[in-house]
Amino acid sequence: MLLNVILAVIVIILVAVAGLYLVLEMLGKENVVVDVKKRTPFEVVKKTEDSLTISTTLEYLNDGKSCATIMDCLVRPHLPYEQYDLIATTGHAELSTAPREDDYFEAVLIQKGGDKISIKAQVTMTARKGKTLEEALSLMPDYNFQVIWLETGRTPCHYRQVRIEVPGAEVAKLAGVKYVAE
Repeated sequence: MLLNVILAVIVIILVAVAGLYLVLEMLGKENVVVDVKKRTPFEVVKKTEDSLTISTTLEYLNDGKSCATIMDCLVRPHLPYEQYDLIATTGHAELSTAPREDDYFEAVLIQKGGDKISIKAQVTMTARKGKTLEEALSLMPDYNFQVIWLETGRTPCHYRQVRIEVPGAEVAKLAGVKYVAE
């Protein structure tokens, strides 16, 4: 008798878990998509005597069946000193609709079914080793940066990323500097 009760409870639990799983599958998951090819062209945000900040804006689209949350976003430039040591790079990400002076990214919801947000990715390049900005940018190689975001919804939070190419010649042109190919 006790064995029958235990088996009945186990069957009920398994049926409930299977039902819950089916309901959650029908409700769907978030699916945040970023098409790098649709980003805005680079533009100069700020230019000083020794630094240049450029930006591009990326559109984040949730084409999933549930709401998504972007909990954090950062820009990670890839220009190590071993590749080119005359420029130091730093990155910053912010919502296009809520610019911030600090390096904090305010979490944002992207509703299901095609809702979109825009995130501005910025890279600041600062001249090093006693070079002027013009000297440093005239020889700068191509590099890239990653835009990395922490995303969650019905799935556990996880990091995703896209890669943006930054041609040295394009940066020099934006800064009004003659690019010297090596």
